[in-house]
Amino acid sequence: MRALKAIHSLTAPVEDYLKAIFEIEVVETADSERPSVAGTTEIAQALGIAPASVTGMLRRLADQGLISYERYRGVRLSDAGRRAALRTIRRHRVIEAYLTKALGYPWDRVHEEAERLEHAASDDLIDRMAAAIGEPTTDPHGAPIPTREGTLESPPLLALVDVDVGARVRVRQVGDRDPERLRYLAELGVTPGADVRVVARAPFGGPITLRIMRAGNAGSRGVRGALRRSRDCAIGPALAAQVFVEKRRASEG
Repeated sequence: MRALKAIHSLTAPVEDYLKAIFEIEVVETADSERPSVAGTTEIAQALGIAPASVTGMLRRLADQGLISYERYRGVRLSDAGRRAALRTIRRHRVIEAYLTKALGYPWDRVHEEAERLEHAASDDLIDRMAAAIGEPTTDPHGAPIPTREGTLESPPLLALVDVDVGARVRVRQVGDRDPERLRYLAELGVTPGADVRVVARAPFGGPITLRIMRAGNAGSRGVRGALRRSRDCAIGPALAAQVFVEKRRASEG
């Protein structure tokens, strides 16, 4: 009970640190079979602060039992730290979903709004917001929303940059940190729910040509729903690395 109470009384900076560490762990776990840890430099980059500023906060988090140190490698969330991180992530993603579904915010504006609101909203308010919009399972960018109980289902996804030429895939999630990138993807129709085929890949890091078979249904006014006919577009590898997809079976059309 004491640990639960402590989680509910964390400061905004502590929640930001825990969320950043969680997101780093998720990325590293996807890229490696080794247990994931977050390094000081990675945490600093995620939060946009100097590495020297991170050390003191990590000591505080360790003293509170929210992280553990792994010598010469970095830090890892404890069970309590993970629960706290997921609680913050739930608030953030439910707020994003509510802003788009209930208030009509475009998907390129909700991230910053949610960053400001996620520390102030109570769990009860978040639960009511989720109920009001039909208990969404993902945010507008396709990221899964943790449950009230603190569980998170993250299906295995592949970065679009790694998809073979000729493969047909469905967009499930996109990076949400860059509003200009989101607006551009929306114009192309490369949003969650879109079906695309990788038509060609230019050598030496050149552009990737996509055939948009069906436009996505999130954040893109004017390109939602099925296309009258497929169309081609090209995106760079750096942008394709921020689009996450699942492969489509031939039987799915």
